[in-house]
Amino acid sequence: MSSSVFIAGFQEYTKPMIDHLVSMKINHWDGAIRELSAKALHHLTPQVPEYMASHVFPALLLMTLSSDLHSRHGAILSCAEVTYALYKLASQSNRPVTDYLDEKAQQSLKQIHQQLYDRHLYRGLGGELMRQADGWQWLINDTLRSLHLVSSHSRQQIKEAAVSALAALCNEYYMKESGEADFTIGRELIPQYLAELQSPEEMTRCGFSSALGALPGFLLRGHLQQDVSFAEARRDGLKAISRICQTVGVKAEGPPDEVMCRENISEVYTALLDCMSDYTTDSRGDVGAWVREAAMTSLMDLILLLVRTEPQLIEAHASEKIDRFRAHAAQVFLTLLHFDSPPIPHVPHRRELESLFPRSDMASVNWNAPSQAFPLITQLLELPTYRYHVLLGLAVSVGGLTASTVRYSTQSLFEYMKRIQKDAQLLESFSGTLLKVFEDNLLNDRVSVSLLKMLDQLLSNGCFDIFTAEENHPFCVKLLTLCKEEIRKSKDVQKLQSSIAVLCGMVQFNGDVRQKVLLQLFILLGHPFPVIRKATASQLYEMVLTYSDLVDADVLDEVMSVLSDTVWDAELPVVRGQRNHLCDLLGVPRPQLATKVTSILIHGACAVRCSELWSNYHSLPACFRVSPGLLSRWVLSPLDCLCLPAPPILAVDVSCGVGLGLPALIKPEPSEAQPHAGVLSESGTEEHSSQPVHLHPWAFPGLWDTSSPRRQFRCA
Repeated sequence: MSSSVFIAGFQEYTKPMIDHLVSMKINHWDGAIRELSAKALHHLTPQVPEYMASHVFPALLLMTLSSDLHSRHGAILSCAEVTYALYKLASQSNRPVTDYLDEKAQQSLKQIHQQLYDRHLYRGLGGELMRQADGWQWLINDTLRSLHLVSSHSRQQIKEAAVSALAALCNEYYMKESGEADFTIGRELIPQYLAELQSPEEMTRCGFSSALGALPGFLLRGHLQQDVSFAEARRDGLKAISRICQTVGVKAEGPPDEVMCRENISEVYTALLDCMSDYTTDSRGDVGAWVREAAMTSLMDLILLLVRTEPQLIEAHASEKIDRFRAHAAQVFLTLLHFDSPPIPHVPHRRELESLFPRSDMASVNWNAPSQAFPLITQLLELPTYRYHVLLGLAVSVGGLTASTVRYSTQSLFEYMKRIQKDAQLLESFSGTLLKVFEDNLLNDRVSVSLLKMLDQLLSNGCFDIFTAEENHPFCVKLLTLCKEEIRKSKDVQKLQSSIAVLCGMVQFNGDVRQKVLLQLFILLGHPFPVIRKATASQLYEMVLTYSDLVDADVLDEVMSVLSDTVWDAELPVVRGQRNHLCDLLGVPRPQLATKVTSILIHGACAVRCSELWSNYHSLPACFRVSPGLLSRWVLSPLDCLCLPAPPILAVDVSCGVGLGLPALIKPEPSEAQPHAGVLSESGTEEHSSQPVHLHPWAFPGLWDTSSPRRQFRCA
């Protein structure tokens, strides 16, 4: 493009160069060539403005209605570029653009949009190009509203073109001479865009959130308090929040509906920080990554804006967790740390951070390379303020799937653990933070499964050997409780297998906790899933070989024989028999089957519980039996009255139940008659849970005195 301008500087080449672009290049099949040709015409216009206005521009206007899509697209782009070049040329000499473009040319230019619309040229694949080339308000709104109908490869380009056109349109036509917004436009445009943020179409929400971010400051005044609520528009919403903050500026004591101030800054912070934890996944993978990246960038922009204008509004959470987006996170982190115009206040451990991450060395670090990134990241574990979030990120990396990430993150973590082995206080602090991460992410499979894998690595490499000297150390007791809660009722094979490895590693701890760990392992040895039984047996075998003090020498051979020779994917009763034999050999209590629990519900009326077993209880089928221990919580005499919100819950004594013939009235729903698979109980027993057995109101005619607001239960 610069070469064409240089060549056209010679008078004999100027017009031939322009004619060649118009006749051969703006209708090229390659869209990039058409765009470059239009920009070249823009740069060539100052050479011969009269020729462009009198000869080239009319020819371009005729081509805007061509039946050939490429010619039409290139001509519209060229019209825009030439018009803009003539406008700039006229402005330099304080002349109106009408000195170059006559009334006919201006009217033809204005009619392009209407002619394209009348001929239905905004539809179909060709319409995607036309929408990028044209930019009137109706077209912008319709484009943003219809993004979900556009082919996926063109959506981003069309959205960016529409948003760019909107900004230019607003600045040119929607501001009065006084500098204020046109009241009619402002009253209609922003509420309309805010309403579109509730659209069920994801691309529509993205488009209009980007459009809100592109609006100029004079249109946003008086509406800012509404805009902070659209953080749910996610990635594009976050970018829009950042742009809006940059547009309206910051004033500590300013009005909250016009500028960023003390009253609304916390809402923006909350939205950005909440989105730092967006881990949404769908068929495309970790789409929440786009949101987290936008949140980090927007947070950095906001903090830098505040530190330049109103630094007292910066809160103490200037830095967030460093996760697997290492390159972007590190860039944001280091920008905030080393920003000195003026320095950002309230950064925890600033002096230590500047020592760990010196400005001179950071430019040479490739944060995309795990071998360079993780040794630096793990240094933050020494700082209590950052330890929790670094551990959270490391858990995902150490327990991940990518070989290079797992290798270098694990290696860096072990090097840190080796350094703190002789510092009991620091190791206690580290282990407490590790348990806190586990507790906060219980049943969050994205973190907990990886965390179990990391715990297995730490235990098997002796990172907590110092705790084995104390019986029932709080760390291992709490860890066992969390592991039991994590796998309770779980059917996730990967999670169960990871927990087996952790439990085997916990056998090294002394005291009662060892017996409890063995009990949990033996429960898993009788698990309904054969793959879990086999995995448990295999790891138990290795565990017995590793920790020789677990088994008495006189039964060691028999224990090893049972573990290795038993077919652990055989029928469950056979397997559990062998499991119980192992329990006897090791002196561990046998896991017991818990009583099946069935809730008895009356639809829309009440729930009936019995405090004792009625006389014919044992004659009932198993699915009808009710646990007396559970029902004892509901003991009430037959004449007690309860005031409860509908549906009320009442309990009756066994005498009333027998008198009513209660067992004969219990009717389980067909789909819920079969009990579910066994699960682990807190007491170390093997529970079976069944769905509620339902009683219907027609089963108890005359039992309810409906005239009383207290709904008194009357004994029959």
